[in-house]
Amino acid sequence: MTVRHFLTLLDLDPAEANQLIARAIELKRMHKAGEIYEPMKNQVLGMIFEKSSTRTRVSFETGMAHFGGHAIFLSPRDTQLGRGEPIEDSARVLSRMVDIIMIRTFEHEKIELFAENSQVPVINALTDSYHPCQLLADVQAYVEHRGSIQGKTVTYIGDGNNMCHSYINAARLFNFKLRVACPEGYEPEAGILEPAADRVEIIRDPVEASKDADVVVTDVWASMGQEDEQDGRAEAFKIYQVNADVMAAAADDAVFMHCLPAHRGEEVTAEVIDGPQSIVWDEAENRLHAQKALLEFLMSKN
Repeated sequence: MTVRHFLTLLDLDPAEANQLIARAIELKRMHKAGEIYEPMKNQVLGMIFEKSSTRTRVSFETGMAHFGGHAIFLSPRDTQLGRGEPIEDSARVLSRMVDIIMIRTFEHEKIELFAENSQVPVINALTDSYHPCQLLADVQAYVEHRGSIQGKTVTYIGDGNNMCHSYINAARLFNFKLRVACPEGYEPEAGILEPAADRVEIIRDPVEASKDADVVVTDVWASMGQEDEQDGRAEAFKIYQVNADVMAAAADDAVFMHCLPAHRGEEVTAEVIDGPQSIVWDEAENRLHAQKALLEFLMSKN
């Protein structure tokens, strides 16, 4: 049987994606009600981190604990991957010992190669190209606050990075309109943008891009590994801050989201992220619940 992986949002079909969001909301309700549900008792999640994280590690590890299972944290210091073992060999060995694997790494090609050689499901917990788990949490947060995201308008302001790429894929999967506001030279990759041309447009002016939008979302200007570009990026993105003017252009009931960590005073003002339109904290919490739904889905499919 072919193993189901989750490397990008497009590994799901629309029906599966919407089912997964509904299940995440249900699992959240069950958790808040104190219900014990342990479908992964005696099962192990291997967590491979080549990039550090707060939310990713805590949400996956907590999710496995809720499900009655166990999670093993593996940093580059803890594995032969960090010493140059071929990715194929690590995948073949680890997938014979654990039941499911999540990887947070740099090049997307690494996780694709790992998945090709894994006997168990592999989850993309972030690569330089995509961050699909975050989008599940984002869509769940919107659905909880405003209902279906289908047909809505989302404005993404910032770098054409892994978050932007995943929002492009989400527009295709969940059928919403996406406007990307970014400076020249920082556009999303053409190979990711072109298949979504009927749903995505690039608008240079962030206020214009936010006009009547249902969601305004942003990300840091310099992602992990780009710290040496911080000063140049700060200059390039200085007009791409989500502030009161941007939110005033959006729909009256628009919500603001950010995948965190956030730099107040750079990509977003404190007034916005800490204001009444922000659903950032629900969005962050939903990493736990959406990933629990994803773990359950992948294990049931495999």
